[in-house]
Amino acid sequence: MEPTTDQNQTGLDHRHLLGLSDFSAREIHLILETARRFRDVLDRPIRRVPTLRGITVVNLFFESSTRTRISFELAEKRLSADTVNFSASGSSVSKGESLKDTAQNIEAMKIDMVVVRHESPGAPHFLTQCVDAVVINAGDGAHEHPTQALLDMLTISDRFGKLNGLNISIIGDILHSRVARSNIHGLLTMGANVTICGPKPLLPVHLDKITGAGKLRITNRLDEALEGCDVAMALRIQMERQGKSLFPSTREYHEQFGIQMHHLQHHKDLVVMHPGPVNRGVELASEVVDHERALILNQVTNGVAVRMSVLYLLSGQTVTE
Repeated sequence: MEPTTDQNQTGLDHRHLLGLSDFSAREIHLILETARRFRDVLDRPIRRVPTLRGITVVNLFFESSTRTRISFELAEKRLSADTVNFSASGSSVSKGESLKDTAQNIEAMKIDMVVVRHESPGAPHFLTQCVDAVVINAGDGAHEHPTQALLDMLTISDRFGKLNGLNISIIGDILHSRVARSNIHGLLTMGANVTICGPKPLLPVHLDKITGAGKLRITNRLDEALEGCDVAMALRIQMERQGKSLFPSTREYHEQFGIQMHHLQHHKDLVVMHPGPVNRGVELASEVVDHERALILNQVTNGVAVRMSVLYLLSGQTVTE
């Protein structure tokens, strides 16, 4: 996929990807359609295009990551970008260097884009005030994780051919989930109806103020969340972000909120998703994780294509519609 000079070309209205709360349906649609074109590239014998040759991307990860980091690295390499990986451990950060100084020192080495994951909400936005490079949020605290939501939306629209009008339930630790927030913003913007479900201590009440083309509802009953549901998206219980235990035990959580085989048997058209890593026997029964109606590996595959799309569009490239 190469840049074009066609007069009907179009691109994103945003220079950075910090979250999906202010992205339009047009922009989300453009990212998803561009990702589909890149997915065709990934199916070729030679899975590389010269689209971002000469562009330098720094992966600035202050939190541990496996899927997101590898996915971004692969996306950058598939686009022929020059990639530099930064890890907080063993760096000057461990010696007390600030985020601002770290970013400015890296930018002084003439980089074009920064992919950042940080434990503090708002860190990617702060970076945009410190550097001239394009900033992509790979997850900031419990705030947002926009590329995960985009790959989730691609996976869902592949399965159903649409997002508008679908009933999607997000189940689990909503309070601490950046994935939930980005999905709520994105799915509502695209016209889906979203239900959030989990134990009361893990349901932030302020989310009911989020509006979009679709509808948002809140429940603490799994059966209610699954009734009429097209997609059940289970979330990991984030013990590391909970200062104290907010439910009695993982066994009790699985009994009340874990998706089990009898749920799939009762809801014949229900498909299941999970952003990973999955705690088998907690959010999902092990048999559900391996079931043909679990789209978890589809999500992983789509992650590379979506991140290629985001890198491509934010690098200033445009596509002809």
